[in-house]
Amino acid sequence: MLQIQNVSKTFGKLRAVDGVTLDLQPGVVGLIGHNGAGKSTLMQMLATLTPPTSGRVLLDGEDIVAKPELMRSRLGYLPQDFGVYAHLTALEFLQYFAALKGIRDARRLHQLLELVNLHEQANRPAIGFSGGMRQRLGIAQALLNDPDVLIVDEPTAGLDPEERLRFRHLLGDLGRRRLVIVSTHIVSDVENMAGHLAILRNGRLVAFETPDAVLARAAGKVWTALLAQAEYEALRAHVQVLQAQPQGGLVQVRMAHPKRPFAEAQPAQASLEEALMADRYADARVAA
Repeated sequence: MLQIQNVSKTFGKLRAVDGVTLDLQPGVVGLIGHNGAGKSTLMQMLATLTPPTSGRVLLDGEDIVAKPELMRSRLGYLPQDFGVYAHLTALEFLQYFAALKGIRDARRLHQLLELVNLHEQANRPAIGFSGGMRQRLGIAQALLNDPDVLIVDEPTAGLDPEERLRFRHLLGDLGRRRLVIVSTHIVSDVENMAGHLAILRNGRLVAFETPDAVLARAAGKVWTALLAQAEYEALRAHVQVLQAQPQGGLVQVRMAHPKRPFAEAQPAQASLEEALMADRYADARVAA
């Protein structure tokens, strides 16, 4: 469906995206990486907001750099910094964007408000909306044209846990019949809804695989131990500490290491976030 072929983007001497190649099919894809890894730049190129310095992006075989209107007609996009017109109601906001997109079906607007659970707030000014409600309104506008490709950039930043859970369920449902690309550095946002993860580091694609494959690779690399404070301080110089939680006068430590770091350390089942951190730690040791 969407082929990204050796795409790079440079800004002066900065190479923000470096030779990324991906073949994406319908479903939810999590674009994972630390802040500055190149996620937003890559998504802006896919959304035709900025052209790549080199490489090609094809939608069903058509070059969207040469013909950006092909992607725009089939695209829904929710940028990281999505703003609403505060004094418009939710319905008026969608009416405005529908007019811009040439959509005249009024029923579509009400269907979308119901989809994102805002139908009861349809006539309420957006100035009173919570962050999660504004993000759901943003998704509604992105779905106005019933897109084949939906791109959302850091969609749950700043949301409370309940809103984040609701938003993750919504994106998972949307990915059942379209390509949904979710960019985030919050791994738990995509852990249970993404079929594949595209992992960026310093602008380069370092992995494209299922969450289960990432977890399998972390087997035998995550450990736990209950340590005295002095032991914990000494340990930090030699292993990658993933979590440290005070427990009485001791510290419960979870750590990443390619083998058992000391006799008392016990193997632990890694979360997806811990598995990714273990990978980064292993790469850093190899580079050193």
